[in-house]
Amino acid sequence: MTAQVAAHRRPRQHPFGSHTARTAAIVALTGAATVAGFDGTGQAGPRPTPAQVRTRVDTLYREAETATQKYDGAKEEADAGERRLNSLRDEAARRTQKLDSARNALGSFAAAQYRSGAIAPAWQLALSSDPDRYLETAALAERAGDRQSVAVSQVRRQLQDIERLRGAARMELKSLRSHQAELRRQKKTVTGKLAEARRLLAELTPPQRGRVTGTDDTSPGHASRAADDTRQSLEAGAVAAPDSRAAAAVAYAYAKLGSPYVWGATGPDAFDCSGLVQAAYRSAGVSLPRTTYAQIDAGQRVPRSELRPGDLVFFYSGVSHVGLYIGNGRMIHAPNPSAPVRVAPIDQMPFAGATRVV
Repeated sequence: MTAQVAAHRRPRQHPFGSHTARTAAIVALTGAATVAGFDGTGQAGPRPTPAQVRTRVDTLYREAETATQKYDGAKEEADAGERRLNSLRDEAARRTQKLDSARNALGSFAAAQYRSGAIAPAWQLALSSDPDRYLETAALAERAGDRQSVAVSQVRRQLQDIERLRGAARMELKSLRSHQAELRRQKKTVTGKLAEARRLLAELTPPQRGRVTGTDDTSPGHASRAADDTRQSLEAGAVAAPDSRAAAAVAYAYAKLGSPYVWGATGPDAFDCSGLVQAAYRSAGVSLPRTTYAQIDAGQRVPRSELRPGDLVFFYSGVSHVGLYIGNGRMIHAPNPSAPVRVAPIDQMPFAGATRVV
């Protein structure tokens, strides 16, 4: 016990008790602080240059546009699926109403037979509220007489038709939910990439940001003034469109110069790239598919050397961007969220193909 108490009371040796140990510790801590950035340096890497920001932002916009086209396609499928589902449900309701009328007619007949004491066992089975039992005994019901057996057979077919409709509706609902899940995935992808692009652009000064996005003057009203000036100069030397529909589509695109880019939008005041093209031809009475992937197959393919105003011009290997050709090597397109609908040379992006709406 005495030894234990003595050991407990013995003075503890401080780990930095010697001058040499203290010096080593100070050096070690100083080095650690430097590595950790405690001296005010080394906490973050150098800021990216405007050129690096532009490269990264352009990549993010392309990736976001690819996801936007997938979103647009999934939305188109979801909308169509919802219409089909509603149609199936409406048809099932109509068939059920007809079935109820037919069953009521059979019930009236059976009641009359019952009152006369002549109701047959087959009718009791046929009028059961249990459809499965009814279908199993339909053969017996056919003994109730030619006229009544035809009516029973019709009710049986109506029940089978209703069950097929309900089965189709269940499958359509499953497909709809799959498309809705895809919508949510693509929306998350788009918003994430656009948010990163905004963050990168926000780190630049206004002049740098203008040079990166191609919008040097960010003063209010500049976009609309620039659009008006561009429209006037282009219309003065415009190449004539080959037909009235192409001319109407080009005129619509001219009228939308300066409109904002909004992913998933199809007008009338904002657009994404395929939404602008679709709206332009819709104004000419032509229905185009929603996505770039489908639009490129919506007409006759034409080589670049034979482009005419109104042709759809596509870009990048994934065919993720589209514009409306207006002649003289230029197009009107909705570029990305950093720039409004505007005129650009088709050489600005990797050319992927062109289609003429016929």
